[in-house]
Amino acid sequence: MNLSFKIAKRYLLGKKSHNIINLISLVSVMGVFTGTMALIIVLSVFNGFGNLVISLYDSFDPDIKIVTAKGKTFDNASLDLSAIRSLKGVAYATYTLEENGLVKYNDKQFIATIKGVDDTLIRRTGIATSVVSGTDKVQEGSRISALIGSGIAYSLGVHLEGDWSQLSIYMPDKNVTTLTNPESAFREKDIAPGGVFSIQQDFDSKYVLVPLGFVRELAGDDNRSSAVEVILDKEADEAAVLSAIKKISGEKFVVKTRLEQHAFMYKILHSEKWAVFLILSFIMVIGIFNILGTLTMLVIEKKEDILTLKYLGAPFLLVRNVFFYQGLMITLTGIVGGLLSGALICFLQQTLGIIKLGNAESFVVEYYPVDMQWLDFVNVFSVVFVIGALASLLISAHLVRKRYQSI
Repeated sequence: MNLSFKIAKRYLLGKKSHNIINLISLVSVMGVFTGTMALIIVLSVFNGFGNLVISLYDSFDPDIKIVTAKGKTFDNASLDLSAIRSLKGVAYATYTLEENGLVKYNDKQFIATIKGVDDTLIRRTGIATSVVSGTDKVQEGSRISALIGSGIAYSLGVHLEGDWSQLSIYMPDKNVTTLTNPESAFREKDIAPGGVFSIQQDFDSKYVLVPLGFVRELAGDDNRSSAVEVILDKEADEAAVLSAIKKISGEKFVVKTRLEQHAFMYKILHSEKWAVFLILSFIMVIGIFNILGTLTMLVIEKKEDILTLKYLGAPFLLVRNVFFYQGLMITLTGIVGGLLSGALICFLQQTLGIIKLGNAESFVVEYYPVDMQWLDFVNVFSVVFVIGALASLLISAHLVRKRYQSI
């Protein structure tokens, strides 16, 4: 075993002549321990919230979405839907159409995005599981109805029971070129409110889901769509399906995965997480410099040992490494303890839900969501260890050099 390491280990575990040195050593370990534990817990909570937000979007969005590269809608004949449906790994694919419209209910109005869908898409995306009242279908036989986002339903004061009022939906008539009669510039159709869904605010305050034929007739676009939405089998090779769809759709269309459908949101989540990691890492630097106090006191206490080693012919590097290894062992003890404690706290939160969210009844989850990822543990260990190693090296070299040269 390396002589410097053996001496450092003895210094760390052996009894000091002054109890204050033991106390300072403990404070140094606890500083690294607390900072490491905090990093793991904060990153895991960020992961939990990130996954929660993503899961909410996933319950509305398809696995793959095909949109036109130019314009808002495209002719159905320009994209071979049957070829997409026949691809291996594709569970379902359908046209959808989105148009902005004015929704009127009794004496209240709301500007919403009217999306034409079918019941199969509603069921396969997970929207059906987010229905909080009423039916989860937009068409049952000849009866059609609208699925309304909870934010819109609240603004309009929609009542599904005991109120037979209809939703009146208005859209601009694209065939009207003059405005001599403003009322004739809009198409209007009525539809019964059938259900209310609640996913998250971006969807709840934006969408009214209706049958595809209804919105096509209202928009005057019988043979046009704004997207083809594709649902994959659970065992599907997404990359292979994506490549095949791009070949079928050609350059006139853009094929988007779930990640690409909300690329900006994913970037924000990722950036926020690593911004917090960076800030906490800087705070960690301050905590690790508690090692300065430990090594300073230890060098003062061991000045006779340093003198003995020098007279025995020990080079400066050997003496320096004694205190460098001392700092490393303090750092490693704190890191390992912090990682294990952070993992234990996260595990308990995952399984028992110890810490609740404030106003949990108004949120989609009751407890702080937590998701531990092995890469976070690697990153935290690496960053804290490097900071601790550099601090120990610089501090030990400076202190020992002064003591070594003054003897």
